[in-house]
Amino acid sequence: MAQLLVVEDNADILHLIWTQMRARGHQVLGASSGPEALAAVQLWGPPQVAVLDVAMPAMDGLELLQQLRAATGMQELPAIFLSARVDRETVEAAHRLGAAYLAKPFMEEILYAAIEAALTRGYEGLWTAIEAAKHRSPSP
Repeated sequence: MAQLLVVEDNADILHLIWTQMRARGHQVLGASSGPEALAAVQLWGPPQVAVLDVAMPAMDGLELLQQLRAATGMQELPAIFLSARVDRETVEAAHRLGAAYLAKPFMEEILYAAIEAALTRGYEGLWTAIEAAKHRSPSP
């Protein structure tokens, strides 16, 4: 069981991810904003993987990841961005931070594969796992 940080400003999506990942045996710390996530990590300790929305009020996910890494001392904290915003600039910014990027709506199996890859193989294993999960999952 791993400790995951999930930051999503949409309460329904946050609850969905929280429920799915708890059902798969993970401990999930949920937050609805960047400042809330930073406070939670300060209280509960660093996560093993961060799943972050990109577009959020007060602080976007890209800035949050940088602050999380600085606050926890985990410069290689594995991160997976989930976002409906899929423009080249944003995706490339996430990749420069060494994070995976999944588009919303997302498939649970692909998110789970990305989290497991991050836990076992770090960022390098994320892309292989995501591609493999896409081939196992039925098309929408």
